[in-house]
Amino acid sequence: MAKGHRSQIKRERNAQKDTRPSAKLSYARVSVQKACFVLDAIRGKDVQTALGIVTYNPRYASSLIKKLLESAIANAENNNNMDPANLYVEECYANKAPTMKRVKPRAQGRAYRIEKRNSHITIVLNER
Repeated sequence: MAKGHRSQIKRERNAQKDTRPSAKLSYARVSVQKACFVLDAIRGKDVQTALGIVTYNPRYASSLIKKLLESAIANAENNNNMDPANLYVEECYANKAPTMKRVKPRAQGRAYRIEKRNSHITIVLNER
């Protein structure tokens, strides 16, 4: 544990904060595996190419990721004063979120469980 006064500890913690522009979508109604198909396609690409990929990708997750990518670009432009032409997707990942459990009635009084999976999707940009 860090030593010193509470304000000093907070100051040190804030100094280590990540300043890269990012956007996060919590509790997206898409599984991690399905979101990662789209995220793997845009990782490392510049933002114009990445927007083109997600715009014409037929998967459902691509519409969510497109909106998230546009949000991250706007954050970079407005909060960090970065030029959108120089931006690229440095990190993008999907983490598991709580799963909704549902029941499906089956034959002879049985019940099968249906798991509706959710994910937390994060996109981090940087300048070249």
